[in-house]
Amino acid sequence: MQFKSSKALLLLSCTSLLSFFAGAQTLDEGIKMVYYERYTSAEKVLEPLAAGNAQANYYLGLALLGEDRDAEAQATFSKFPDDAANKAGLAWVALKSKKTDDGMKQAMAVADMAKRKNWEPLQYAADAINYGGGDAQKAVDYYEEAIKKGVDNVALRIGLGDAYLRMNGGGGKAMDNYEKAVAMDPKNSLGYSRIGKLWYDAHNYNDALSNYEKAKNADPSNPLPYNDLANAYFNVGKYDLAKQNIEQYLKLSDQSCNDKIRYANILFLAKDYTDAIAKMQEVLGNCGSKPYMYRVLGYSQYETKDYSNALQNMKTFFSKQSDPSKVLPSDYMYMAKIFGAQKMADSANFYYTKALAVDTSTNKRKIYIDIAESYKEMGNDTGYKMAGDYYKKAIDADSSHATAVDYFYWGLYTYYGKDYTQAAQAFELMEAKFSDQPSAVYWRARVAAAVDNEGKTGEAIPYFKKWLAIPETEAYKRKPSDLLWAYQYMALVAYNKDNNADLKDNLARIKEIDPTNALAKQLEDIMAKRTKTKK
Repeated sequence: MQFKSSKALLLLSCTSLLSFFAGAQTLDEGIKMVYYERYTSAEKVLEPLAAGNAQANYYLGLALLGEDRDAEAQATFSKFPDDAANKAGLAWVALKSKKTDDGMKQAMAVADMAKRKNWEPLQYAADAINYGGGDAQKAVDYYEEAIKKGVDNVALRIGLGDAYLRMNGGGGKAMDNYEKAVAMDPKNSLGYSRIGKLWYDAHNYNDALSNYEKAKNADPSNPLPYNDLANAYFNVGKYDLAKQNIEQYLKLSDQSCNDKIRYANILFLAKDYTDAIAKMQEVLGNCGSKPYMYRVLGYSQYETKDYSNALQNMKTFFSKQSDPSKVLPSDYMYMAKIFGAQKMADSANFYYTKALAVDTSTNKRKIYIDIAESYKEMGNDTGYKMAGDYYKKAIDADSSHATAVDYFYWGLYTYYGKDYTQAAQAFELMEAKFSDQPSAVYWRARVAAAVDNEGKTGEAIPYFKKWLAIPETEAYKRKPSDLLWAYQYMALVAYNKDNNADLKDNLARIKEIDPTNALAKQLEDIMAKRTKTKK
C-alpha cells in the first residue's frame, strides 16, 4: 500500500515558479509553502496578504484545498470574483466536488478571458481542470494554447505532463514534458520528482531513486522528495532507508496531521506494524479521524494477528469513506483476509469478489495469486480448494508466464481441498509442460492414491513406478517421506491382491526407512496370520 497524496498535484503559476527560488518576497515564500505541501505555514504567510492581493488570496485558497477544507477554499476564492485565478479556484472546487459540468463551464469561462498576449487565464483554467479532475484533453488543449502564445516555461510543461499522464497511453508525452521542464531549469525539484514518479509507477525503482535524489539535491528544503524516496526505497526492500527518509521528510514538513499519517503509513510499509498502530492511534487522538487512518490501523492489526480489532477498524473505514473512488482493491483484499483468518469463507469470498471488481489491471495474475495465498492461510478444505482455484485463475490470466510452481500449487491445494479431479488435471498439465519436474509425476501418483485410498485398484502404481525410475541428481533427491508414501501404497495394493512377494518387498523397503512403521507392522501381523491359517 503506497500513500498517495492528491494534494501533491497543486501547481505553481508560471510567474511564481520562476521567481520563488530566489525566495526574496513574502508572497513567494507563501507560494513555496503551498508547493511543498506545507499548508499550515502557507496559511500563516498568505492570510495577512490575501485581503489586498488577489494572487495571495488564490494561493491561500489552494492551501485550504490541500487540507480538504473545500468550503473555506470556496469562500476564499469568492472574495475576488472578477480575478481569473480566483475564478479558476472556484472551478477547481466545483470539479473536486464532482460538479463536473458546472466546474468545466467555469473553467472554460476563465480560459475565455485570455487575450492575444495574455496567456495566464489559460493556465489557471488548465490547472483547475487538470487537478480538479476535469477533462484531461481540455487541460492539454489550454496548456498547449498558452505555449503557442509564445510562453514556454517550467510550470506549463509540468502541467502539460501531468495532464498527459491522466490520459491512456500518455506516459511518453508526460515524460517528454517533464524532461523539457528540467532542461529549462536543472534546479527544478518538481520536474525531477515527476520523472521519478513515472519511473516508480513503471516499477523501475533504480531510475526512480536517481531522479528523487536529483529532486532532493535541487532544493534541500523541499520535503516532498523524501516522501517519494521513502516509498521507492520500500519497493526495493531497503526498509531502513525508507524509514530514514520519511523521518527526514517530517523534519522539513509542517509535521501536520497529514505528515504524521504519512509516517505511520511508511512504518506500515516497512512492516513495523506495532509502531504503525501506535503512531496512528496517537494521530487519531490528536488530529481527529479520517477514513484512511482506520485503513492503516486495520491493515497493521491484521498483520499482527489482532483480527478482532482489524475487522472493527476496517468496518469503520468503509463506513466513513463515502467516496467509492478512494476505496482501493487492497481495502477489500484486507477485509477478505481478515475474514479468511477467522475461517469465514463466505465473507472472505464476498470481499475478494469486490476486490477483483475494482482492480483495474488488465492482467490479474498477481491479484489472483494474492487471493490464493490468503485462502491457503485458512488451513481447511474449503480454503485449500479456493486457493487451488485461484492458482488456476492466475495461470489462465497469463499462461505465457505461468511457472511450474503455479501448476504445482494449483494441483497441491486442490488436492488438499479434496478436489481430486482438478488436482489430477493440474499435475497432468504440469508434467506435459515441465517434463523436467519429477514432482509432477509423484503428485499424479498421490492424487491417484487418494482416489484409491484403500488400495483396491492400484491405479497409482504406474505413476509411483515411473517416479521411482527417474534418476536422482544433485538437484533432485527423493525424500524419505515421499518414498514411504509410495511403498506404503504399493504394499497395501499387494496385500489386497494377495501378492505376498510384492508385499514382502515393499514392507522391507518401508522398514529400511522407518523400522517402527505402524502400517508395516500391521500388514506383517496380518500376513503372518494368513500364513498360519493356510497351514
